[in-house]
Amino acid sequence: MKEPQIIVIGNGMVGYKFCEKLRSKTSSFNLIVFGEEPRRAYDRVHLSEYFNGKTADDLSLSTENWYEEQNITLFLNNPVTKIDRELQKVYTANGLGYSYDILVFATGSGAFVPNIAGIEKEGVFVYRTIEDLDLISSYAKKAKTASVIGGGLLGLEAAKALIDLGIEKTSIIEFAPRLMPRQIDAAGSDMLKSKLADLGLQIYLNKNTTSIEGDDCITALKFSDDTVLDVDMLVISAGIKPRDELAKACGIKVGARGGIIVDEKMQTSDPAVFAIGECALYDGMIYGLIAPGYEMAEVLATNLCEGDKTFTGFDMSTKLKLIGIDVASFGDNFITEPDCRTIIFENKHKGIYKRINVSNDGQYLLGGILIGDATAYNLLLQTSNNRIVLSENPEELILGIRGGSEPAGAGITGLPDSALICSCEGVSKGDICSAVADGSCENIDDLKKCTKAGTGCGGCMPMVKDLLNHTLKSQGKYIKNVICEHFNYSRQELYDLIHIHELKSYDAVLDALGKNDGCEVCKPLVSSLLASLWNEMILKKGNDVAQDSNDRFLANIQKGGSYSVVPRVPGGEITPDKLIVIGEVAKKYNLYTKITGGQRIDMFGAHLNDLPIIWEELIAAGFESGHAYGKGLRTVKSCVGSTWCRFGLHDSVSFAIRIEERYRGIRAPHKFKSAVSGCIRECAEAQSKDFGIIATEKGWNLYVCGNGGSKPQHALLLATDLDSETCIRYIDRFLMFYIRTADPLTRTATWLNKMEGGIDYLRNVIINDSLGMAAQWENEIENLIASYKCEWKEAVENPAIRKRFSHFVNAPEDKDPTIEFVEMRGQKRTAEWKTV
Repeated sequence: MKEPQIIVIGNGMVGYKFCEKLRSKTSSFNLIVFGEEPRRAYDRVHLSEYFNGKTADDLSLSTENWYEEQNITLFLNNPVTKIDRELQKVYTANGLGYSYDILVFATGSGAFVPNIAGIEKEGVFVYRTIEDLDLISSYAKKAKTASVIGGGLLGLEAAKALIDLGIEKTSIIEFAPRLMPRQIDAAGSDMLKSKLADLGLQIYLNKNTTSIEGDDCITALKFSDDTVLDVDMLVISAGIKPRDELAKACGIKVGARGGIIVDEKMQTSDPAVFAIGECALYDGMIYGLIAPGYEMAEVLATNLCEGDKTFTGFDMSTKLKLIGIDVASFGDNFITEPDCRTIIFENKHKGIYKRINVSNDGQYLLGGILIGDATAYNLLLQTSNNRIVLSENPEELILGIRGGSEPAGAGITGLPDSALICSCEGVSKGDICSAVADGSCENIDDLKKCTKAGTGCGGCMPMVKDLLNHTLKSQGKYIKNVICEHFNYSRQELYDLIHIHELKSYDAVLDALGKNDGCEVCKPLVSSLLASLWNEMILKKGNDVAQDSNDRFLANIQKGGSYSVVPRVPGGEITPDKLIVIGEVAKKYNLYTKITGGQRIDMFGAHLNDLPIIWEELIAAGFESGHAYGKGLRTVKSCVGSTWCRFGLHDSVSFAIRIEERYRGIRAPHKFKSAVSGCIRECAEAQSKDFGIIATEKGWNLYVCGNGGSKPQHALLLATDLDSETCIRYIDRFLMFYIRTADPLTRTATWLNKMEGGIDYLRNVIINDSLGMAAQWENEIENLIASYKCEWKEAVENPAIRKRFSHFVNAPEDKDPTIEFVEMRGQKRTAEWKTV
């Protein structure tokens, strides 16, 4: 008996997933796939990574032989051009006809291109396929400015791509009054806009583009308000439109605004024809995410194999990292009072906005929005989807548990086994835990192969890892805390391996110890390790683009896009001449000045291209970088001590200067601070620092692992009545132990809190040398101290590094025209953001 023949039109992600799911269930169908593009199915979700070094093969969803191995006939670069429903036959671009018993539309969507005069000009592109990206990449080499029409998910992805291509002057044009209008509210949009502007993006909202100016090539955009924006290049990413033209031409019902109408079985108006993915219109809605497309593929594959499964809609919650900024929304994110109770947390300094909507009885989480910090997204989504009853303090969902410990039954352990963890592949908590518990999977790679969890968009991976670790731990198995999918090592293991192999750049580390192209997690982490090990110039070629944003310019970027300049003032001691220099520099470059809690002077409002000039003037007066931007020693605060104070027992200022000049420039997992107080009155607040020193009648008491901030913690007493040399020796050991063993971005207080044995164990390691490492650590820190160089001085004296400090590559003297200041108490401050 002849096998029924299925023809799939479209070889995108959903078309490929349908073939994969069908073949996992049966081999009884003859399967033929027609693809319009010249390459096999690839990952469009991570398309922007093509500009970060990934190849088309890296993005491919299958091996070259997969279709043949699965007995699937694949035609590439050969689209279907006509369908004869009466004969049940399709005709392709090469003129041949093919019969079908079942026809599946998986044609996806195309880029929506608005009807704008001049749209055909050279330099105008859409952002949809690898071929589009190749064209964009080629044209970008001669472009100095670029714009993206569209401030939604795809538009922000396109803007990131242009920045990755080196077009620093990139703008986003959005017709709506806010960014990402389908995902986030006005306050969230304002926060996102502010963060994007800090990265150099110009944002124009409420802008209606009426024409594209220029002769043959684009030179400018003209708007309905008669304003004009000069641009060399334009990428249109204003949304999608379903590819339904073939269905419409052969008489299959489509929606008034596009999309092939399907029922809950994915069946169209023709019983032999089905549609899945972004071309399908279910219940009046086009689902523009990959997860619902995969669910449609599962529904169709199951029903074709005589199963019974329906599509009833899909949760459109989403989490993304857009240009390094977390953006997420889930559940009913736009519901407002009085239909709910809304809890909002906003931190404009750090660019964080969190909103959750809670039922009026306070029992259930209905939805929410996260900007700047979406670490809690997966758990919040599960709490909302599974209607888990909230605690009496629902604000703790976004503010954290007060009092330190999580109640029993909270977090991932409190989720039901039916909780859907990976929506792309329909994998539940129970599926994941069972695969680990039965011994099938003991690492992430095995778990992904076994359950497919995390193989779609990847947004569920943090929770998948937590479930893997939780299940392994409950079985009494050792858990290896790897840093990311590109390095199968913990931070501590990677530190030792880099040291052993004497690797000096991120690329060398990746080639020797990692795989693929790295990510935003491992790049700054490896860069931090290299700095902690070798103390070389962090902007040395090979490491420069892997740094955190502030390290890239040796200064903290501030609200509005300007930078701060913070010279080191060891121990808070400064001469009148140096004070005068700071005043003269601040006046010359019109900088806002403020004395900080760390006993130094911050100067705010510096333009990027002024930084090297300002640094040169400060260096000439004897100043050096204060490392206010880096994960290393910030300040050593001091009181005046015995030199002036009648209560002082020792010279706290001199000791503070000695300490600060000893540890300056040493990089660590996170910033660390210190202080020296001349007596028990503690004017320098030493017990709130990562390590603090307080004078006693017999010497110095050394305290460790304190911090201020949002969760303040007193430092604990490590040793008493130490002489100066012993105190420094213990600090050497303490810092090297911390640098070697702490997790990424972990302050010393958190490091100690997680340490088995706590302060007693730490004391045994540092004072009694219980690990036998003291001599090695003392030698290592001496090497770091000996290799110290001022990063500002190296930057201004190195032409290759210095040229990085310009806003416009072709006009290095010009300042960023978008930065605005207003007067405040005789100085200036950043102007508030305006809606353009």
